[in-house]
Amino acid sequence: MNDLEFSAFLVSRVCHDLVGPLGAVVNGLEVLEDERDVAMRADALKIVTSSAAQALARLQFMRIAFGAAGSAGAELDLGEVGRLISGLLEGGKVTLTWEPPHVNWPKDWAKLLMNAALIAADCLPRGGAVRIETGAESSVPGFKIVGTGQAAKVSEGMERALKGEATDHDARGVQPVLTWRLAQGINARLTIAAREGQVEIVAG
Repeated sequence: MNDLEFSAFLVSRVCHDLVGPLGAVVNGLEVLEDERDVAMRADALKIVTSSAAQALARLQFMRIAFGAAGSAGAELDLGEVGRLISGLLEGGKVTLTWEPPHVNWPKDWAKLLMNAALIAADCLPRGGAVRIETGAESSVPGFKIVGTGQAAKVSEGMERALKGEATDHDARGVQPVLTWRLAQGINARLTIAAREGQVEIVAG
């Protein structure tokens, strides 16, 4: 996959993740425009509000995790990173337990953590819980993410992508490739392992 294909797949992934909540906003506004029943209008307003919040949370997350926000050498507060991950998962089938301390990490390490957290959530198709732990020393970044839930699994394609061995590419599979590229860029040893009901991602 060349850089042009990589960029195209990544943009497709962003669009895919935003179509759902933004479509719900449009549908809710159409109901508000045509509906006169008070209860129906109230329900439509709730849909618009929650869907708009979900779209904003996804944009805020992807701006950092996928994008180039921040200058070269910039650092990110792990507290803010935790807020972005929590916002991404809020209202879904996966809950978050966030245990890292309030320290600043190099931007690319923070991006790696965010992408790894997204992968852990994607490995829980029926929902579950994601727990994130990091070391207390900002000078030595590293993390462990444990995803627990029924039917937790790592697909063969995702495992290959995280080893830099991906051969089949699409918009959904590009995010693990990005995660592998981030790990390579900062010389982080990234591993993923699955056992019954659990997936563990470690970087250090």
